[in-house]
Amino acid sequence: MTEEEITASEALSEAELAFEGALRPQNLDEFVGQPKVRGQLELLLKAANLQERTPDHILLAGPPGLGKTTLAMIVAHESGQPLRMSSGPAIQHAGDLAAVLSSLVPGEVLFIDEIHRMARSAEEMLYLAMEDFRIDIMVGKGPGAASVPLDLAPFTLVGATTRSGLLPNPLRDRFGFTAHLEFYDAEDLEKVIARAARMLEFDIDTRAVSEIAGRCRGTPRIANRLLRRVRDYALVHETRGDVDAVQAALELYDVDALGLDRLDRAVMNTLLTRFNGGPVGLSTLAVSVGEEAETVESVVEPFLVRIGLIARTPRGRVATDIAYQHFGVARAQESLPIDTL
Repeated sequence: MTEEEITASEALSEAELAFEGALRPQNLDEFVGQPKVRGQLELLLKAANLQERTPDHILLAGPPGLGKTTLAMIVAHESGQPLRMSSGPAIQHAGDLAAVLSSLVPGEVLFIDEIHRMARSAEEMLYLAMEDFRIDIMVGKGPGAASVPLDLAPFTLVGATTRSGLLPNPLRDRFGFTAHLEFYDAEDLEKVIARAARMLEFDIDTRAVSEIAGRCRGTPRIANRLLRRVRDYALVHETRGDVDAVQAALELYDVDALGLDRLDRAVMNTLLTRFNGGPVGLSTLAVSVGEEAETVESVVEPFLVRIGLIARTPRGRVATDIAYQHFGVARAQESLPIDTL
């Protein structure tokens, strides 16, 4: 690539990042959905403001794409404080966390995404930091090593996790408020899509918005992504944002009426046809579709279980009657045991 092409590519990437940031609500009033969490956060932040103190530490738990990062940004914005962002996988040693904590300014909001993936040594350091705004740093090695206390500026920790069960109890108990984010209903998703369409300056009708809302798996992040693909389709084919454009665009991108994508359908087709609806073990199912068992369990299976296509049993995964109806597959008759043939 020429220098001009590289510069143009970098400018495009920056524009994309700026646009993604622009889609995020800036305050609680703009945030759509999660009414209970919004109300709880509003009370917590206003109380802290009236008492002129830093807000309590906040844990945001829930599936990916529901707005945990956005809420962390809103906490900082509503508090009038800067935001420092990090992630659990990036903090693999106590020294990594110490470097971050010691550089915080008074009142700063520290956001740690996927906090359950943080190193155990860093977690133990975080206990004291969250309670007393102090950490102990080991200086030297061997018999001459000494623990030196270091006072920290008061801060608010906002942790986000998709698997709160993996957090140790001592860490989870130190959060003053835990918010559990739920999947969005169709009405709230339509509001999310309509708002994003206005920011995209994309003219889309009400029926098309409802069509997208029904295919985005209850997740605003997916809703925004599908809207952009529909916008691209309408732009390239010089058509308006109607139901026909939505259906054509999402068919092109392998998203069906239930929001199932290619991997979802591969799992279901394998379960229905190769294993006669199950039961089948997770590892066997994953190998059959050429994916890691962890991917099937954490990415594919939760949605399929939630919409009632798969049931988890002690003997393995089984397809439900709804799955047979959706995929138009006839249920195979159970074969007789071998000793009766």
